[in-house]
Amino acid sequence: MDLKEIKSIIDLMKKNSLSEFELEEKDFKIKLKRPIAGVAAVLPAAGGLEDGEYPAQGAPQRNAAPAGQQAAPAAPVSADAEIKSPMIGTFYRTPSPDAAPYVDIGSEVGPDTVVCIIEAMKVMNEIKAETRGIITAVLSENAKPVEFGQPLFKIRPI
Repeated sequence: MDLKEIKSIIDLMKKNSLSEFELEEKDFKIKLKRPIAGVAAVLPAAGGLEDGEYPAQGAPQRNAAPAGQQAAPAAPVSADAEIKSPMIGTFYRTPSPDAAPYVDIGSEVGPDTVVCIIEAMKVMNEIKAETRGIITAVLSENAKPVEFGQPLFKIRPI
């Protein structure tokens, strides 16, 4: 992948309001993150730059923390799995404004249990747990936008 292709991906991210993009092919992996401020960062993955290649001008160096900041500590490992958003849209915990939530913390769910709705392009999409377990955390706010891959719930498998 050359710099021109990377720039076109960044332009697509800006046009579609995406904050993160990841692509993996054979021996190549690239992850792009665009902070809210609007500047894209190219983060080469393991094996990133080949001999004789240089990072794109303005791109941060591998494993480099921004000036004046320390690298963030690793997040604690949890035994709980996550139910992630399969699409971009608006997250709803209830089937209607006056109804009870589909699930709460402590609710036991099965693979076919509907846990929420995500509205995308005026279509209400039911999101299922896809695993058996107990809901341990609700990670998104009702009626707020969510992105593809964003964790919505934590679930302890049973």
